[in-house]
Amino acid sequence: MIDLRRVTHPGPRGVPNANSLARRPHVVVVGAGIAGLAAATGLAERGVSVEILERQAYLGGRVGGWTERLGDGAEVANNRGFHAFFRQYYNLRTLLRRTDPGLERLRAVEDYPLVDAQGRRDTFRGLPKTPPWNALVFALRSPTFRMRDLVRLNAGAAAPLAAVSVPETYEQLDDVDAETFLRDINFPVAARHLAFEVFARSFFARPERLSAAELATMFHIYFLGSSEGLVFDVAGSNFSTALWDPLGQYLIEHGVRLRTEVTAESISIGGSRLLQVHDGSGTTVDADGVVLATDVGALQRIVAASPGLGDDRWRTRVARLQTAPPFAVQRLWLDAPVESDRPAFLGTGGLEPVDNISVVSSYESEAAQWARAHHGSVVEVHSYSVADPQRVPDLRQRMLARLHQLYPETADAGIVGETLLVRDDCPLFNPGSFADRPTVHTPVDGLVLAGDGIRIDLPVALMERAATTGWSAANRLLAGWGVGGHTLHTVPVQGRSPVLRRLASREGRVS
Repeated sequence: MIDLRRVTHPGPRGVPNANSLARRPHVVVVGAGIAGLAAATGLAERGVSVEILERQAYLGGRVGGWTERLGDGAEVANNRGFHAFFRQYYNLRTLLRRTDPGLERLRAVEDYPLVDAQGRRDTFRGLPKTPPWNALVFALRSPTFRMRDLVRLNAGAAAPLAAVSVPETYEQLDDVDAETFLRDINFPVAARHLAFEVFARSFFARPERLSAAELATMFHIYFLGSSEGLVFDVAGSNFSTALWDPLGQYLIEHGVRLRTEVTAESISIGGSRLLQVHDGSGTTVDADGVVLATDVGALQRIVAASPGLGDDRWRTRVARLQTAPPFAVQRLWLDAPVESDRPAFLGTGGLEPVDNISVVSSYESEAAQWARAHHGSVVEVHSYSVADPQRVPDLRQRMLARLHQLYPETADAGIVGETLLVRDDCPLFNPGSFADRPTVHTPVDGLVLAGDGIRIDLPVALMERAATTGWSAANRLLAGWGVGGHTLHTVPVQGRSPVLRRLASREGRVS
């Protein structure tokens, strides 16, 4: 379904194609993750000459896929773990429709239960789609939330959850951390850990390190701001085959030059066009525009190596960006199946170091094929916000022990293959960082930013923020050349209830 109250954000007007310009612009896109691919698509479809630099051998960035070789010599598909493609990810889904109009390479996950250390279990199955009934039914049927808890909520302090307005919510709540905010509104502790903490960990940060504004916006996107429901889709095969290899071919057909295993080292102003990109191969590329669609660390490295790029204030804003704590993804190829009723995805609360478990062989075709051939299963265990990444062997054993506790049948299974990825390249949305976060626009003519860590004043998050900033980066460059851009869509930019919006506004003035 499509939410009838979703908001349309028209792209800039202009000529339909860059071929009508006196000179065809050339743009270098640094990074072939979701943001970079969206930007490249938006530009190439309007006739702009595009060149992509990607440091990995594959496309998709943190949602990329590749092959591994197990100890027995078998080649298997692998990636950095489970990703949920929610129905309200309009701009990401628009990108995927370029090569999969019916989104047939995605498949629905009807439920993703949550369980805590006390064995309490929440489910999203069968919830109404219409706000606020979706959130109310979820809360009232939860074993961690009772009617008396609803009565005890501090309604005034909680109003921003139901009355999100971007960017006003950030001005109101960004200086508060999510843990403090939930405590101040008297949100029950058990429900806080089982429900909100699971969502907070989607940002790879513990609630005490996550902005309350980010939490409130997330609540708006997934609960009270959208009637798309809480059902999501997953890729039906490894990300490379389901998503990015087809999109890469689509871009090549539109004249895009894809250069993988190449890093951008620095950017300078000048040359035969407007900017020059200096890459790790020693090549200098002249460009009319550059899209920096990298992770935080690479963005900071490139800006630091480009002393003439931007003013001091902007460079400081980039330098102040922070990276979330490391996360770990353990993938196991087991010689025995898990029980048939295991969910594709299980979220956990209070069961450290594990945050969720995925039975990959229940939804990903390559994993399912391997499982059938070996009468086994492929399982992933995720640990977000790793406290001590130096103790990886200990972390591995603890993750494995928790899997055996939650899925006892895996304790007797042999491990045919195993990978453990520990990465620390996700942006941190720490309290007080929103106002200073760099935006798509920069003070450098022809230079724009994109990525899930880049500020955009729309209600988007995670993969959808990456896609939205990518399309927006393309639109900004296109507008500068007088070329028409691309229309974007989001959930409503403010809470649906005028009463709650007024209450939240009054609470903000009192605070």
